[in-house]
Amino acid sequence: MFNFIKKTKGYLKLKGGEPKFLAGRYSRISETFRVIKIALEFIRGFRAFHFLGPAVTVFGSARFSESQAHYGVARKMGEELAKAGFVVVTGGGPGLMEAANRGAKEAGGFTVGANIILAHEQNPNPYLSRVVTFYYFFIRKVILIKYSVAYVVMPGGFGTLDEMMEALMLIQNGKLYHFPVVLMGVEYWAGLLNWMRDTMLKDAAITEGDLRGVLLTDDVDAALTLIKHSVTELGITLNPLPV
Repeated sequence: MFNFIKKTKGYLKLKGGEPKFLAGRYSRISETFRVIKIALEFIRGFRAFHFLGPAVTVFGSARFSESQAHYGVARKMGEELAKAGFVVVTGGGPGLMEAANRGAKEAGGFTVGANIILAHEQNPNPYLSRVVTFYYFFIRKVILIKYSVAYVVMPGGFGTLDEMMEALMLIQNGKLYHFPVVLMGVEYWAGLLNWMRDTMLKDAAITEGDLRGVLLTDDVDAALTLIKHSVTELGITLNPLPV
């Protein structure tokens, strides 16, 4: 298996990095230096995000184009979040991440991207006020969760699911406040949410309370209302953009 992986372009590009780190045990000296590298990357992320105002992270696929309806919804979501006074944070890439950043930027808001180095490249989109590029996925995920007071989940694949489930799991286990998790796209996400209720909830793998704060909607205004209500309850002050 490892010989095959070594022949792939992705492995060669990331050789010595995350694939190696996650593949097993190495010398204690090597692991110590790895911890230092990880710590420095965390510090870089903390410094970049520390002085931002209230933020909302928008998760979503890099694979949707501007011609698809989800792009327009993400763009509108970014615009309305910015107008309400939120910093709009995304993974910094193309597709629906770009759309959310674009809407916020065009409205005059502040946008931040937590970009990631991938084997197939993920260049930052052009609608970012600030961008930090990470090497380790788990560090990037911490940053995307840590600095936001709500999470908007646009349609996406494994990466988007991973980010959404991370937020839900942390909330479930009391490691994160009950911030809103908004699933934008009823047709796209209804099957997953129904499965959670019909299977996970039915078998007591989760409780009804674990889904508290999860909103499934196509309505940007409904999503914004929930998010604003949540930050008001938390005593967070917003500075809406001038009309």
